[in-house]
Amino acid sequence: MDVDEVWRTIVAERRSLADLLDDLSPEEWETPSLCDAWRVRDVAAHLTLAQMGPWPALRETVRARGSFDRMIRDSALRVGPLPPAEYGRRIRAMVGSRRRAPLISPLEPLTDVLVHGQDVAVPLGRDRPVPPAAAAASATRVWQLPFPFHARRRLAGLRLRATDSDLDLGDGAAVEGTTGDLLLLLTGRTAALGRLSGPGVQHLPAADGRRESR
Repeated sequence: MDVDEVWRTIVAERRSLADLLDDLSPEEWETPSLCDAWRVRDVAAHLTLAQMGPWPALRETVRARGSFDRMIRDSALRVGPLPPAEYGRRIRAMVGSRRRAPLISPLEPLTDVLVHGQDVAVPLGRDRPVPPAAAAASATRVWQLPFPFHARRRLAGLRLRATDSDLDLGDGAAVEGTTGDLLLLLTGRTAALGRLSGPGVQHLPAADGRRESR
């Protein structure tokens, strides 16, 4: 995907996710997401911070004593609780802007909206298809970066092959599935393990569905 296509996908995903959030019941807002210790409401709060500027990011990092995970968690928790309609409004307000948090490429906000969209939709039983080409671009980026998901280290000795795109990562025992499900695996989620196949599946962690909140 070229940069323009990445941003077009981010726009589409943000709009559709805002629509999903607008449709949630009070009970669904409080449902545990795929992110450990985060409700659906907390994931939505995190997504409203996708365009955090350098000074707010620095301030949050100092508050978290340099811990990236703590910074991500605490900054999201400080957003809410908001009125339910405000989450979708704030996400829609980013549509059309290419602003992003400091020191990241456009593929990071793409990954954020794709994966966190599943963090919300999956536990609610909501159907939210993941576009294969976008998921392949995100998955490749996650694989390349040593931080924060440590995908190459966690999945060493496995070969991840998508059934709906040309994604092919790693070397070893094969793990096959849709690109969206492989992206969840790469980012530490285990919710899609039951849909994966191949001899490498036996080497994957047990499924509890969740991961740390990032």
